[in-house]
Amino acid sequence: MDISKLTFDELCYKWRSKIHTWIYMRDIETLDIEGYFRRYASYRHALKTGVPGNKRSGENFLTAVPNPGAGIGHQMANWMAGFYYARLFGLKFAHVPFSDEHHPLTADKWDGFLGLGNDEIKCKDLSEEGFEEIVLPLFDGNDKEQLRRIKDIVDSYSDRKVVFVCEQDQFLKDLFLIQDDLQNRFRKARARQGDRLRYDKRCFNIAVHVRRGDILADQENPNLAMRYLANDYYCNVIREMLKAIKTDKEIQLYVFSQGDARDYPEFNEFDNMHWCLDMDAQSAFLHLMYADLLITSKSSFSYKPALLNNGVKVCPRHFWHGYPDADDWILCEDDGTISENEIRKLMI
Repeated sequence: MDISKLTFDELCYKWRSKIHTWIYMRDIETLDIEGYFRRYASYRHALKTGVPGNKRSGENFLTAVPNPGAGIGHQMANWMAGFYYARLFGLKFAHVPFSDEHHPLTADKWDGFLGLGNDEIKCKDLSEEGFEEIVLPLFDGNDKEQLRRIKDIVDSYSDRKVVFVCEQDQFLKDLFLIQDDLQNRFRKARARQGDRLRYDKRCFNIAVHVRRGDILADQENPNLAMRYLANDYYCNVIREMLKAIKTDKEIQLYVFSQGDARDYPEFNEFDNMHWCLDMDAQSAFLHLMYADLLITSKSSFSYKPALLNNGVKVCPRHFWHGYPDADDWILCEDDGTISENEIRKLMI
């Protein structure tokens, strides 16, 4: 992402997230969970108040703010984490739109495109109704002790009208846990309009997402380097799939990336190649989602369409989000090799 294109508010969100993540990781590494949580007024309130005896009628809400300084895959992860944790803590979910239209990624109105927010109560409406916004500490959703502390915070405000706000970039590894909810909202939104695809319905269409732009722009950044998969990786995966797929249809390959086809000479061995290197983000998202077989990268931008895709998904095993244990998800190693057990899923 080119930070020179971010607004001042977006930069503030971006750095706020980095600072709070750094503080959280530092305190957790020193086992000072209590010290970290005490930084937040919401936790100090829980320690002081406990659970009020005079609970009000009605329910409170939880929301997560999509990081306006991040890409759409990252913003979706924020939204999905908020949706999941609202359900986990017995709260209703309040919707915060993706970042403002002055940001290039959201000029196309991603909320409407994805169908997120259509059936949710808006956080801004709750604010007008007198609901307070209470910020929660960053927490590890796999740590029972930290979850207990968050539940204590939630319970301590049960006598007030509150919208709990997740700390920026609250993480959820297993985003597939709300896969069905995401699919229902997306398909309901897409049913109201025609989606134009380059695919030939008579063919078996394979989509390959190759993450390149941001990684190549800052090759010294270790956070980006861990997201890099070489061209050989994708070629190995494609070869394995071409051998394993059983179909009478003609197979077509579509590569979604950035740059120029000359940057991918290793792909020249394959027939029926289609280069999609200048496609806008929403069109690319749709194609990844509607592919008969989707080969993802280490990228939230292809992981989210994979959650919506009804075909076969072939994904790098080592990724920061989890995958369902299902026959339509095939996991491969970082060199593009795939175990016999994974390939066997295609034989069923």
